[in-house]
Amino acid sequence: MKRLRLNLQSKFQISIALLLGIVLLILALLWQRQRQSQSEMVEVSSQSTHVLLLEQLRSSSDAQVRQLADALTNPLYYFDLDAVGALARRALRVPDVDYVLVYDTQGRILHDGSGDIASYGRLMDDPLAKQIISASEPRSLKFGEVLDASSPIMIGEERLGGVRIGYSLAPMARAETHVLSELRERLHEVNQHSRAWMLGLSLGLALLSLGAALLVQRQLVKPIRMLGMAAKQIEAGDFASRIPETNRTDEVGDLVRAFDRMRAGVARHDRDIRRVAYSDSLTGLANRLAFRESLDRRLRELQGAGRQLALLFTDIDDFKQINDTLGHEAGDEVLLQVAMRIQRAVQSLPDVDALVARFGGDEFVILLQAGAANPEGNVRNQVVRLAERLVLELSEPLLLYGRQLQLGASIGAAIFPEDASNASLLMKHGDIAMYQAKMAGKNCYRFYSRSMDLAIERRARMEHDLRGAWERGELSLAYQPIHRASDKTLMGAESLLRWNHPSEGPIPPSIFIEVAEQSGLIEVLGLRALRQACMDAATWPALPGSEGRPFVSVNVSARQLRSGALLEQVTTALAQSGLTADRLHLELTETAVLDNESGTNELLMKLRQLGVKIWLDDFGTGYSSLSHLRRVPVDGLKIDKSFISGLLCNPEDLSLTSAILSMAGSMGITVVAEGVELPGQFELLRERGCDLIQGFWMGHPLPAEEFSELLS
Repeated sequence: MKRLRLNLQSKFQISIALLLGIVLLILALLWQRQRQSQSEMVEVSSQSTHVLLLEQLRSSSDAQVRQLADALTNPLYYFDLDAVGALARRALRVPDVDYVLVYDTQGRILHDGSGDIASYGRLMDDPLAKQIISASEPRSLKFGEVLDASSPIMIGEERLGGVRIGYSLAPMARAETHVLSELRERLHEVNQHSRAWMLGLSLGLALLSLGAALLVQRQLVKPIRMLGMAAKQIEAGDFASRIPETNRTDEVGDLVRAFDRMRAGVARHDRDIRRVAYSDSLTGLANRLAFRESLDRRLRELQGAGRQLALLFTDIDDFKQINDTLGHEAGDEVLLQVAMRIQRAVQSLPDVDALVARFGGDEFVILLQAGAANPEGNVRNQVVRLAERLVLELSEPLLLYGRQLQLGASIGAAIFPEDASNASLLMKHGDIAMYQAKMAGKNCYRFYSRSMDLAIERRARMEHDLRGAWERGELSLAYQPIHRASDKTLMGAESLLRWNHPSEGPIPPSIFIEVAEQSGLIEVLGLRALRQACMDAATWPALPGSEGRPFVSVNVSARQLRSGALLEQVTTALAQSGLTADRLHLELTETAVLDNESGTNELLMKLRQLGVKIWLDDFGTGYSSLSHLRRVPVDGLKIDKSFISGLLCNPEDLSLTSAILSMAGSMGITVVAEGVELPGQFELLRERGCDLIQGFWMGHPLPAEEFSELLS
């Protein structure tokens, strides 16, 4: 025989618990609404009473001040201060009047109703005085606890002055309080009657609701509580506990059975999600999360055990160039090949327990621990072997899309417990060691040492000192002369930033400029150097044999170029200094221009339209330099001094320099050779058509004052 199926809705229809609960809620809402209505009524009544009393006071004050103004017309016209004082004192004796002021057309007090007129001749300076003096008709203004009623005193179109009467608002406030007090007492009586019958009705409904609650507890709350406990177990990661079976045929029974099926499905998905969450999607290696959990677990196991654990940070050198030049797909392929090489190098070590992870980008991390066969082994020796193997493996050319790529890797190592006592410090120190490997020339490895922390502290201290160095007068500009190669005529100078530290003395630009670049201070310092160079150059006189007055070249950093404010900064500096645009040359590095060629070209075109000259600095040190000359809008280029220094001994440097001079000459681009220190270098460059020469052989950088003396 088929059992009768009662759904949950039918069971609840049998019970009146739901209805009683709703009715009880409605009563509570009505009660609450009644109290809110009474509060709103009191508030509205208070506002209405205030407005009514204030309008009455305004009407009365307007009438009184008009009457007093009319009465004061003749006395004020004849300047009869006795009559004015009599009228003012009579008005001051009116109840609730705080002050009476009679003033002239300039706002000076003529009488205040007192016997000695202590304020006579004083200019009214209260917040209302200005608009009252300029008013052409009576007005009433509320100021604090006073209503100020004023009226001009006129004879025909002629203004004699005015009168002000200040009425205290305290009596009005007392009247408001009295009215509201009576209203609240009446509403309280009404509320007492309503509360009595609503309380009785609520008690009756509460008893009926109790029975309904017991039914709901048995039929609904108990199974839901069971499901809630099961959900907590699932949330804690316990997917093994099964849900107790039920014979119920209603919706709750269906829910319990569906929840048990869902638990089994979540357990399967959890296994899949954990596999995805703890591995890198590109290389399949452990990711940052899995690595950190493993590191924390191993450190807990090693605490006090006297055993070592090593961390190796590996970063691919110059990986950004691959993404920029070949695209991100090529970069992903490189990362896959690097990951395979790292795993191969780790697996070649005998008896080690290692975990390889990718933290993101081109950063790989290796966790190294002595194996089970020799748990007390020296981990440092294993790190040295692995680091040397990694440097060798990762420096081997990679085959990518039919072409070979030469890369390298910088590796930093930190060892527990010698270098750090916890996971965060161990990772931090490994990262510091990797950074030091990059600073040492890349494609090498370094162990963490305390001196690295000192170097970082020194850099942080230098960054701190660099902030405000310009304001303290520690930073200044020096100018290195630039001569025409054909006849050695002085044509201009390059502005160079110099820092004379108060305690450490002169700091080389190669050190503090890098700190300024990394910290972002270069944007502020670059702008100030630009302004100062323009101001100095504007004072330079014309020199015999040159086409006009000397130019000044100013270095512009990549950060300044990316900021988007360079055009406005240059325009402002030229306008403030009075320097003509054709005498300002901006030097930009080749890599800074090529990082965002399309956006940079538009900016350079606008600068050239102003008349500013654009030079490429350190030309030849970037990539694809000659091929980019056709697309980059520049007026000149500076051959890097690394090529100039090898002109006399390195045929390749001579050939490359000659090619640059030839191509630039055919394109109408000015060429500047920097770093000329020998007569032979100068002669070779002049013979091959170099336009401008800069270097110690022609002149050392000079302070602004000495360079000005050189010109004069």
